[in-house]
Amino acid sequence: MKYQSVLKIHASSLLYIVLGAGLLSCTPPNTPPPPKNIAPAADVVSGVDVTLTKAEFKKAQHIYFDRCSGCHGALRKGATGPNITPEKTLKKTLAKLEKILYEGTEGGMPGWGKDGFMTEDETKLMAKFVRLEPPQPPEWGMKEMKKSWKVHVPVADRPVSPPADRNWENYFGIVERDIGQITIVDGDTKEVLSRIPSGFATHILRTSASGRYMFAIGRDGKASMMDMWAEPPNLVAEVRTGIDARSIDTSKFKDFEDKYAVVGNYWPPHYVIMKGDTLEPLKVMGTRGYTYDTNEYHPEPRVASIVASHHAPEWVLNLKETGVVLLVDYSRMEDGTITETSINAERFLHDGGWDSTKRYFMVAANARDTISVIDTVERKLVKNIITGTKPHPGRGANWIDPEFGRVWATVHLGEGLVSIISTDPKSEHAWSVVREWELDGNSLFIKTHPKSTNVYCDNTINKNKSNVLTVFDINKPDAAPKEIVFKKKVVHMEFNKAGDEVWISLWDKAGEVVVLDDKTLKEKARITGLDMPTGKFNVYNTTRDIY
Repeated sequence: MKYQSVLKIHASSLLYIVLGAGLLSCTPPNTPPPPKNIAPAADVVSGVDVTLTKAEFKKAQHIYFDRCSGCHGALRKGATGPNITPEKTLKKTLAKLEKILYEGTEGGMPGWGKDGFMTEDETKLMAKFVRLEPPQPPEWGMKEMKKSWKVHVPVADRPVSPPADRNWENYFGIVERDIGQITIVDGDTKEVLSRIPSGFATHILRTSASGRYMFAIGRDGKASMMDMWAEPPNLVAEVRTGIDARSIDTSKFKDFEDKYAVVGNYWPPHYVIMKGDTLEPLKVMGTRGYTYDTNEYHPEPRVASIVASHHAPEWVLNLKETGVVLLVDYSRMEDGTITETSINAERFLHDGGWDSTKRYFMVAANARDTISVIDTVERKLVKNIITGTKPHPGRGANWIDPEFGRVWATVHLGEGLVSIISTDPKSEHAWSVVREWELDGNSLFIKTHPKSTNVYCDNTINKNKSNVLTVFDINKPDAAPKEIVFKKKVVHMEFNKAGDEVWISLWDKAGEVVVLDDKTLKEKARITGLDMPTGKFNVYNTTRDIY
């Protein structure tokens, strides 16, 4: 394994990793289907050489939505994964498609059947489904949003002050992905305070500028708003902003704290601005447009990730298919006016996070093996940085390297690699990969904290070591990492408010969250009784973008 400094651009390959969307598209068996969100099919649907009954077609739609659309798109035109419309799939035999779906490919597609995520009959069904013309998903506008909007606790009936006997800023929201539930845990006492229903396959949690409200976004487009001041925390509002979504955030700039929330949708391709205290939908803005490089019209530019700017009343929205970053000015929302600034970055934009100064946004264009750096003060692209294969930072990790100073790092879907980038614009190495750390397999998330000397990496999509947590020492960057072995699959890490504990999810139907002492790496506690726990979000750290 190598842990050396690198001052050259890392060579990359064009590897298609078909991992779907959400935390991981390798959804365990028996996942509940998403809502009915695609126009009903005819009694029999026929293609060139296949025919499906209405029931078969409906089942295939649900499987595709849950496991395939995140990479291939609702219209199957491709993004992180390749185009799989009949124009492409009819060039392969049905038997070949069945084999690919069952066994996977060397290019990185999971073996859905072999790995136990689809039955043999389901892989055969999906081989037929992708030979048919993609069904056109329905649009979803303000009328539908208003109909879905619910305020469970009016603003006037909510607490006027936080709980006096609780360190509420150290609460954790834990996503129980497959049952559509958020579990709120007191980070001090490790007590489960409440279990709150959310959307299908919740993707992330974000907080308001004050930290009081926590917001969830499900892959069914449902946004849920939870009040951390309530005893116990409760669901106060919800709205469905579309059919498929991944991102949510709030207005955090001075004088706009807690005023607005925004959701970015995969389908329809749009973003929705809502009131920050009730989720009442106020404004819908479409994202259909042209790719930044070829100027080709794209009918499905999905909003992949959103962050709230610390330097202006703006959100940074990342449009996956077109490779465009939008700076969305919400300062005139009371007049119904939204101003957008477009910045050409790279395709296909996915996830990312702030550097330590919170001026530069680092976003993965994972189909091009690139991290794009956006300066939110000068409002421009700083640089496209080539990293390893399919960078997937989550929000990334910031620390002070003993040789290179301020750095930010990402792990990768396509190879076992940590790419460490200099983020000091005054450094001679600015905006280049200065170190690489090898992992034994592909990873989903990386995490550290300003008070920690450890960098944690999961190995969730490593078939041989998915139960291993890898820990690097910031002060000994050339040393081999430590490995902590668990009995179940490890995914996602989050620190507590004090920065002295790291919480790790064990991803299983009988799931747990393990709490480690950051200094000793010894286990301190376990939160049990969780169903497929994935992301965990500490109120204090999420509010302040500490990672």
